[in-house]
Amino acid sequence: MVKIFIGGFPLQTDELTIVQLFAPFGDVSTIKIVRDRATGICKGYAFVEMLELAAAQNAAEALNGTEMGDRELKVNLVEEKPVAPVYKRVVRNNNFAPEKAKRPRRRI
Repeated sequence: MVKIFIGGFPLQTDELTIVQLFAPFGDVSTIKIVRDRATGICKGYAFVEMLELAAAQNAAEALNGTEMGDRELKVNLVEEKPVAPVYKRVVRNNNFAPEKAKRPRRRI
């Protein structure tokens, strides 16, 4: 699957409208409109996943710079970041060390 960034669309746009925008180019797998956590208001950008790379490239080329309402769309393919290797941290357990003998306090 290929992830596509789409930004600059009107804030009232819903998922169905974006899917209809990308559907002529190929099958849309998922869509995620990014919203503010507290208010639920759209932030003006979304991510769409398409099944085929060629369809995603065609959609990005055709839709980038087009106008939707009174705004200009920005459509780009998202480059997948390589996954960083996971290193295991070695934890040393010092519980097996013999306890030091405590010296009694001196009273004066």
